[in-house]
Amino acid sequence: MTHTDHATPATDDAGDDATATDGSGTGAADDAAATDESRRDAVDAAIAAFARGDPVCIHDAADREGETDIVYPASGVDAAAVRRMRNDAGGLVCVALADDVAAAYDLPFAQDVIDHDLAADHDLAYDERSSFSLTVNHVDTFTGITDDDRALTIARLADAAGDARAGDAAAFDFAGEFRAPGHVHLLRAAPDLTAQREGHTELALELADAAGVAPAAVVCEMLDDATGGATSPTDARAYADREGIPYVEGSDLVAALR
Repeated sequence: MTHTDHATPATDDAGDDATATDGSGTGAADDAAATDESRRDAVDAAIAAFARGDPVCIHDAADREGETDIVYPASGVDAAAVRRMRNDAGGLVCVALADDVAAAYDLPFAQDVIDHDLAADHDLAYDERSSFSLTVNHVDTFTGITDDDRALTIARLADAAGDARAGDAAAFDFAGEFRAPGHVHLLRAAPDLTAQREGHTELALELADAAGVAPAAVVCEMLDDATGGATSPTDARAYADREGIPYVEGSDLVAALR
């Protein structure tokens, strides 16, 4: 009887173990599904913010630049947005333009037109080539560097991009509206965006396309005052949470939008 009494609980324990294992498996699947949903929610929030003209924080990848940029649709930038980028981010304020837009206005890669030995091919640690094009100011600016001046330049670049995408680039007098050099850095995206290159330039323009705004986006790297380096993803996410700005990983944008 004693042996039989012990045998029965053992069988029950085994059943409990099997149930626990099954529960653990289900829990892992639920966690994975919740993570996927959270990532998609982050992408959806970023698209909605861009459609409203609001900023997004995008981290490219730990094995690339490892940087988070504050990113705006160019059409949503005003002086307050420029002020946020220079105070809260601190990097270069650049306008990313789709390749078809750059081609419509004959905007080259800077490396291709600089007649100096410094423009020779270089091995970049983070990519095959830089996306930098020209630097510009709008002709109605003064020095071009103030918040108001840069906001004007950026707003008109958004208008130019919209016209080019609509097939009406000839109606926009690009050379008449801008002068170079200037204080706003232009970036020329890869033709197939993230299918060719997964930099902030392409990530921002994928987001612009998804949001249905002009193919021009402003990107500015977030820098850490304490270290002088790039703001860590943890700190960038905390900043985004405090400010009510969507934070999204570049890999999640690529997975959802490409």
